[in-house]
This record gives sequence, C-alpha cells and structure tokens, in this order.
Amino acid sequence: MGDLAKIFKAYDVRGVVPDELDEPTAEAVGAAFVEVTGARSVVVAHDMRESSPPLAAAFIRGARSRRADVVHAGLGSTDLLYYASGSLGLPGVMFTASHNPARYNGMKMCRAGAVPIGGDTGLTEIRDRAAELVGATATPSGSLIEKDLLSGYAHHLRTLVDLSGGRPLKVVVDAGNGMGGHTVPAVFEGLPIELVPLYFELDGSFPHHEANPLEPQNLVDLQRAVLDSGADLGLAFDGDADRCWVIDERGASVSPSVITALVAARELAKYPGATIIHNLITSLGVPEIVREHGGVPVRTRVGHSFIKAEMARTGAVFGGEHSAHYYFRDFWFADSGMLAAMHVLAALGEQDRPLSQVVSAYSRYHASGEVNSTVSDQGEALRRVREAFAGRGEFDETDGLTVTGPGWWFNLRPSNTEPLLRLNAEAADEAKMTAIRDEVLTIVGKVSE
Repeated sequence: MGDLAKIFKAYDVRGVVPDELDEPTAEAVGAAFVEVTGARSVVVAHDMRESSPPLAAAFIRGARSRRADVVHAGLGSTDLLYYASGSLGLPGVMFTASHNPARYNGMKMCRAGAVPIGGDTGLTEIRDRAAELVGATATPSGSLIEKDLLSGYAHHLRTLVDLSGGRPLKVVVDAGNGMGGHTVPAVFEGLPIELVPLYFELDGSFPHHEANPLEPQNLVDLQRAVLDSGADLGLAFDGDADRCWVIDERGASVSPSVITALVAARELAKYPGATIIHNLITSLGVPEIVREHGGVPVRTRVGHSFIKAEMARTGAVFGGEHSAHYYFRDFWFADSGMLAAMHVLAALGEQDRPLSQVVSAYSRYHASGEVNSTVSDQGEALRRVREAFAGRGEFDETDGLTVTGPGWWFNLRPSNTEPLLRLNAEAADEAKMTAIRDEVLTIVGKVSE
C-alpha cells in the first residue's frame, strides 16, 4: 500500500500501480466510499488499462462488504460513467488515469446525478476512512449486477444533438488506443458519417502515442490522416474519452475557446438568454460571442469542480474550458467530449462550408496557448511580474495573476501539483501577443531552475 495522501488529489485519485495504488487500497476505498456517501447502490466502470479490471473488482469487493449493491458497467468512458450515474440515480466511480502514462491508474468519483466528489466535498473523508480500512476484510454481502450501458449512452447523446438530417461527413477519429475506440462506433452508428478510425484498438500501453490531445505531437498522425483522406474534420480523444480536440479540413487545430464559443451559440439558440460558463483563460471572444447571442457569460477559476459548482449555482446550460473539457446542463452538468464533438458535427453538417470557415466566425484573437515554466520560487516570480506590469493594466488575482490591458491580457498561475507557472496570453494582433508572452517569460525565467 502506498501513501493515500499522495494519491488522493484535489478532484480524484491517481497514482502509479502497484507502488502507490494497489488492490488492497482500492478495496479499502470501495468500503470507505460507501460509508462516507451512505450509498445503498453504486455504479462502477473502468477504462482499457491492464490494471483497471482488477482494481475495479477490488473496489467492488469493498463496496459490497458494506452491503452496497453494485452495478458493474464494465468498459466505458468517463462520460459514460456520468451517464450511468445520472440516468440510474446512483453514485459512481470510474477507474482511469485519463491521459497519464500506462503505469498510472486512478478513480474519478461522483454522487448520484454525476455530482462531483472533490477534496472539500467528501474525497478527504473517503481518504481518511480508507486509510483505516486497508487490510481489513469482510465478506461481500451486497449484490453484483453486470449491466451494458453503452447503447443507452449512445442513444441519450443522439437525443441531445440530432445528426440524422445533416449532410454526409467524413470524420477521422484518433482514439489514441483509449476509450473513444469503444464509444465512438456506438454513437456514430446509423448516422451520415463516414468514419476513418485511428488507433481504435483498446490498449492501455498506448503503443502509438500518449492519449493526450493537448500535446501537439500527439495530433500529428490525426492531422496527416485528415489531409490524406480528404476528411471534413478530425477528432482526437484522450484516454478516458472525456476530452475532445478538433482538427479542421486543412489539418489545423481548432482552439477549445473557439469550440466553446460555437457550442455556446448553439445552446443559446436552444435556450435564449441562458448563462454560459467559461474559465478565466478562455479567449476574450467567448464572453463577447455569448453576449452577442443574448446569453450571460460567467467567468470562473480553472478546474472542473469550479465550473460544475458555478453551473449548478447559476443553472448555466453550458460551460467550456481551455483544456477541451465541455460541460452540459442537459448531461447532468457533467463534461462530455463526445457531446461537444456532436455539436461541431451538427454545425458543420447543417451547411455546405468547410469547418475552417465555420469556426472563423468564433476566432477573434491570437493566443499563446499554455506555456509552462519550471520555477524554484513561484511567489517570487509572480511578485516580479506584478511589479513589471504595475500601472499597465487591470489586475485580478482570482486564480494566479491576470493582467488585462487594451486589446491584450495574460494569466500566470501556479500549478497545484508541480513547481510550474502556467502562462496564457492573448491579444488582438499576433505581434502584441508575442511581445506580452515573451516579456512575462523573460521575467519568470530569472527565477527558473
């Protein structure tokens, strides 16, 4: 057994198997999960990693030892687990380490209705109780039901975005040997889509590339395949398929801010005057476009727990993050990369223009993307940046430091888990964005390791 304090993060559980996360630990977490949540029934799903089935089985033993009944959904994406939690009205646990390398695994937990469990909403209590229960054994007394939820998940998504009447589209999907290879065929079945699959074989060793579409090198194969096949667009999913990255017909990446604005406009057409959530490092174009479409933009800190909490508080219909997480009120306020992808496909299929032209209406600024710097003293670096930009713009310290000037802004925020500062900069013209980005990086570099 490893150190539970090390593997229990702010929003989930994640660690190296078996050094930090093993079956006795998973069993103890299963028992603790039931005790802390008071659940009578729990739904469990897992990804394609070699360690996922035995870890899920251990968790199930622990949950059943506390007299909870378990619905085992088997292989699934994280948004399939959210669908299960929402549609069945049960707390749920997903075994996955998302985009992390093969040696990792973890758990994402939620209460009934896909309500997230984080550090301040039960995860700390589960950790502490699990630490007390490791090594304790009890006979499972709760029932175990195996239930295939894939077809129900696919049907539900198709009721939220109707793709049946659009023009035929050729779509390359890079599943990265992750769970998109399991869910995409089910969702696309019977739709006017010619699917070109890349790396659909479920393989938790990730033999082709990491299942992390935020890293440009992991998009190269998809971009090439879009061009070679003459496809209308490409989609890249991460390991647990809750994030989706979009490539246009020219092989160019489409910013998640642009996707956020596009989906927001579609949701506002359906729900006039509704609230849209965006985090503080999405493009300035997002709140502008939301207002232009009659919506109410609300800005939040970075992180899914903040997005989901603010969506629940405001009743927002949609929320988007720079990390390609997209959240929907119609999907229990949970995130689904697949549902966002379906909105893009619907927007494209409803007219005859190529995707690059469709999204150009939502792209107004030049962005740096996220630039990470390793620093020995995060506080000192932030202090120097504050000093350098004093009097040059408005300061906001909601999450790190955001400075906004005429036609530009940047945010510099510390990582919660690593000695990093993360910079995002944006401006109306590329030269200004580059100048701001490089100035901040130069200052940060003076305290870098």
